[in-house]
Amino acid sequence: MNNNYFDIVKTAVKAIDSKRGSDIEVIRVNDITVLTDYFVIATATSNTQLKAIADEVEYKLSEQGIEPHHIEGKASDWICLDYIGVVVHILYKEQRNFYQIERLWEDGEKIDIENLLVKE
Repeated sequence: MNNNYFDIVKTAVKAIDSKRGSDIEVIRVNDITVLTDYFVIATATSNTQLKAIADEVEYKLSEQGIEPHHIEGKASDWICLDYIGVVVHILYKEQRNFYQIERLWEDGEKIDIENLLVKE
Protein backbone atom coordinates (compact mmCIF):
# COMPACT_ATOMS: atom_id res chain seq x y z
CA MET A 1 0.00 0.00 0.00
CA ASN A 2 1.40 3.36 -0.99
CA ASN A 3 1.08 5.71 2.00
CA ASN A 4 1.08 8.75 -0.28
CA TYR A 5 -2.03 7.41 -1.97
CA PHE A 6 -3.67 6.78 1.37
CA ASP A 7 -2.91 10.40 2.35
CA ILE A 8 -4.74 11.50 -0.81
CA VAL A 9 -7.67 9.26 0.16
CA LYS A 10 -7.77 10.76 3.66
CA THR A 11 -7.70 14.34 2.38
CA ALA A 12 -10.36 13.62 -0.24
CA VAL A 13 -12.69 11.95 2.27
CA LYS A 14 -12.36 14.88 4.69
CA ALA A 15 -12.98 17.39 1.89
CA ILE A 16 -16.06 15.49 0.71
CA ASP A 17 -17.39 15.28 4.26
CA SER A 18 -16.79 19.00 4.82
CA LYS A 19 -19.13 19.75 1.90
CA ARG A 20 -21.73 17.30 3.18
CA GLY A 21 -21.16 14.65 0.53
CA SER A 22 -23.02 11.49 1.46
CA ASP A 23 -22.56 7.72 1.17
CA ILE A 24 -18.78 8.09 1.04
CA GLU A 25 -17.06 4.82 0.20
CA VAL A 26 -13.40 3.99 -0.21
CA ILE A 27 -12.45 0.81 -2.03
CA ARG A 28 -8.86 -0.44 -2.31
CA VAL A 29 -8.57 -2.10 -5.71
CA ASN A 30 -4.83 -2.39 -6.31
CA ASP A 31 -4.97 -6.19 -6.00
CA ILE A 32 -7.61 -6.54 -8.73
CA THR A 33 -6.77 -3.84 -11.30
CA VAL A 34 -3.87 -1.80 -12.63
CA LEU A 35 -6.12 1.23 -13.12
CA THR A 36 -5.59 2.71 -9.67
CA ASP A 37 -5.05 1.77 -6.03
CA TYR A 38 -8.17 3.38 -4.52
CA PHE A 39 -11.60 4.54 -5.57
CA VAL A 40 -13.31 7.18 -3.45
CA ILE A 41 -17.02 7.39 -4.26
CA ALA A 42 -19.50 9.95 -2.92
CA THR A 43 -22.97 11.25 -3.62
CA ALA A 44 -24.09 14.85 -4.09
CA THR A 45 -27.71 15.95 -3.84
CA SER A 46 -27.53 18.80 -6.36
CA ASN A 47 -25.38 20.04 -9.20
CA THR A 48 -24.20 22.90 -7.02
CA GLN A 49 -23.09 20.52 -4.29
CA LEU A 50 -21.47 18.21 -6.87
CA LYS A 51 -19.25 21.03 -8.12
CA ALA A 52 -18.57 22.31 -4.60
CA ILE A 53 -17.38 18.88 -3.46
CA ALA A 54 -15.12 18.44 -6.49
CA ASP A 55 -13.70 21.94 -6.06
CA GLU A 56 -13.02 21.31 -2.36
CA VAL A 57 -11.23 18.01 -3.03
CA GLU A 58 -9.14 19.68 -5.72
CA TYR A 59 -8.39 22.68 -3.47
CA LYS A 60 -7.41 20.66 -0.39
CA LEU A 61 -5.11 18.40 -2.39
CA SER A 62 -3.56 21.33 -4.27
CA GLU A 63 -2.72 22.87 -0.88
CA GLN A 64 -0.52 19.78 -0.40
CA GLY A 65 1.04 20.21 -3.84
CA ILE A 66 -1.03 17.39 -5.35
CA GLU A 67 -2.71 18.14 -8.67
CA PRO A 68 -5.09 15.87 -10.58
CA HIS A 69 -3.70 14.02 -13.56
CA HIS A 70 -7.08 14.35 -15.27
CA ILE A 71 -10.57 15.70 -14.52
CA GLU A 72 -13.65 14.48 -16.30
CA GLY A 73 -17.28 15.62 -16.17
CA LYS A 74 -17.10 19.17 -14.79
CA ALA A 75 -20.33 19.96 -16.67
CA SER A 76 -22.20 16.75 -15.91
CA ASP A 77 -23.79 14.73 -13.12
CA TRP A 78 -20.59 12.74 -12.48
CA ILE A 79 -17.22 14.33 -11.81
CA CYS A 80 -14.13 12.14 -11.82
CA LEU A 81 -10.87 13.43 -10.36
CA ASP A 82 -7.95 11.20 -11.35
CA TYR A 83 -4.92 11.37 -9.06
CA ILE A 84 -3.30 8.25 -10.66
CA GLY A 85 -3.30 6.09 -7.50
CA VAL A 86 -6.61 7.51 -6.29
CA VAL A 87 -9.68 8.15 -8.44
CA VAL A 88 -12.41 10.24 -6.82
CA HIS A 89 -15.93 9.80 -8.21
CA ILE A 90 -18.57 12.33 -7.16
CA LEU A 91 -21.97 11.49 -8.55
CA TYR A 92 -25.43 12.94 -8.47
CA LYS A 93 -27.70 10.49 -6.61
CA GLU A 94 -29.48 9.20 -9.73
CA GLN A 95 -26.16 8.57 -11.52
CA ARG A 96 -24.78 6.68 -8.57
CA ASN A 97 -27.88 4.52 -8.29
CA PHE A 98 -27.78 3.78 -12.01
CA TYR A 99 -24.07 2.98 -12.41
CA GLN A 100 -23.51 1.31 -9.01
CA ILE A 101 -19.73 1.60 -9.21
CA GLU A 102 -19.36 -0.18 -5.87
CA ARG A 103 -20.85 -3.35 -7.35
CA LEU A 104 -18.32 -3.31 -10.19
CA TRP A 105 -15.50 -3.31 -7.64
CA GLU A 106 -17.08 -5.45 -4.92
CA ASP A 107 -14.01 -7.73 -4.91
CA GLY A 108 -11.97 -4.78 -3.67
CA GLU A 109 -11.34 -4.08 0.01
CA LYS A 110 -13.79 -1.59 1.53
CA ILE A 111 -12.01 0.83 3.85
CA ASP A 112 -13.77 2.04 7.00
CA ILE A 113 -13.84 5.82 6.65
CA GLU A 114 -14.82 6.53 10.28
CA ASN A 115 -11.12 6.56 11.24
CA LEU A 116 -10.40 8.98 8.41
CA LEU A 117 -12.96 11.49 9.66
CA VAL A 118 -11.58 11.71 13.20
CA LYS A 119 -10.51 15.25 14.02
CA GLU A 120 -6.78 15.55 14.53
